[in-house]
Amino acid sequence: MNKPIIQVENLSKAYQIGQIGTGTISRDIERFWLTKILGKEDPFLKIGQANDRTIKGESDIVWSLQDINFQINQGEAVGIIGKNGAGKSTLLKLLSRVTSPTTGQIRVKGRIASLLEVGTGFHPELSGRENIYLNGAILGMRKNEISRKLDEIIDFSGVERYIDTPVKRYSSGMYVRLAFAVAAHLESEILIVDEVLAVGDAEFQKKCLGKMGDISKGQGRTVLFVSHNMASVQKLCTKGLLIENGRLIKESDINQTIMTYLQGDSFSNDLINAKGRKGNGRIKFQEVRVFGNTENETVVSGNELNIIIKLYNPENIISSRIRFDMRIEDDFGQRLSWVSSDLVHINENVFPTDIKIKFPKNQFNNGIYFATIFMTIDGEVTDYIHNAFQIIVESGDFFNNSRQVPTNQSKILMDFKMDYSHQ
Repeated sequence: MNKPIIQVENLSKAYQIGQIGTGTISRDIERFWLTKILGKEDPFLKIGQANDRTIKGESDIVWSLQDINFQINQGEAVGIIGKNGAGKSTLLKLLSRVTSPTTGQIRVKGRIASLLEVGTGFHPELSGRENIYLNGAILGMRKNEISRKLDEIIDFSGVERYIDTPVKRYSSGMYVRLAFAVAAHLESEILIVDEVLAVGDAEFQKKCLGKMGDISKGQGRTVLFVSHNMASVQKLCTKGLLIENGRLIKESDINQTIMTYLQGDSFSNDLINAKGRKGNGRIKFQEVRVFGNTENETVVSGNELNIIIKLYNPENIISSRIRFDMRIEDDFGQRLSWVSSDLVHINENVFPTDIKIKFPKNQFNNGIYFATIFMTIDGEVTDYIHNAFQIIVESGDFFNNSRQVPTNQSKILMDFKMDYSHQ
């Protein structure tokens, strides 16, 4: 049984916005006496507010993190997800001991290698080679231990030509390449990686994900990974932490955590008030209904999938002048399907008020999908809504044998026939 390598209890971190201090000398002295001398809780932090960046607060003190509790076992790969400003990077800085908590405790067993932002832990005047030794020394490694890993680090980073050049002359991509190579190859029990991998090119990102997977699964080391790329998080991690406005709202299997995160965006059947739409508005999408075999049934793999979109068509524009497109993407933005009125026979002699789309046998596997809808009149865009609505699909008996295909194996299900033969 795996033992906890990281334990976090009642962890909170407060920051003051604007001028530092309470506003008066007497209160500053009172704060110093209570917190530094007597070791008591800071009384001026009780008025702090949650870190919701979308609203104007009444207090100068905000809780970047508040009452966080979780534990991580040795060898786990954990994805930490949430919107910008949720508190993810603050949590990693606390775990890496870059900053200290306002309240609560963090217990860590083992050495931590962190890659929090471009340039973390590097001295700009030192060469790449010297910074490798510097980082190893910070982790408590001996010089001969670092030397054994040196060639492997340089080869992985791909910056061998510039390894004896001061890193202040490196591009941001080169910086990240070397920094990740150092963090991944030096012998720490815990690897913490923030969103900096996005700076690297696609090939290097793939290489890094493979290395982190090997660190976690092959070497039994613990990985904490923050990214807005849900496909990368799902591929690497088995467990997820979802943070929202400084609070931990989900700790679960990575797929369930990602689903909860994606469902956090508000979707409504009412399309007439959808934000961010484009077009001249001569015809508008007004409302959508998504259902299974009947309007009272949910959408299930293998059953019917029905979509009815109500239109606002005040000019009674005839259907022969109209083109309608719909694309369906998965929760990571990968396009899976495209529907267009140009692909099928459409009645051209009506003034449409509804668009009815039927998939006789729904081929989407269990999951959440997003539909973008688009309409033109005589080739001119009249309405366009990106991610207009969700299609939530439940598992069904697609192959009529009570067996289900895991989502990570296939998001699209296809009927097929197969047999063995001998000639």
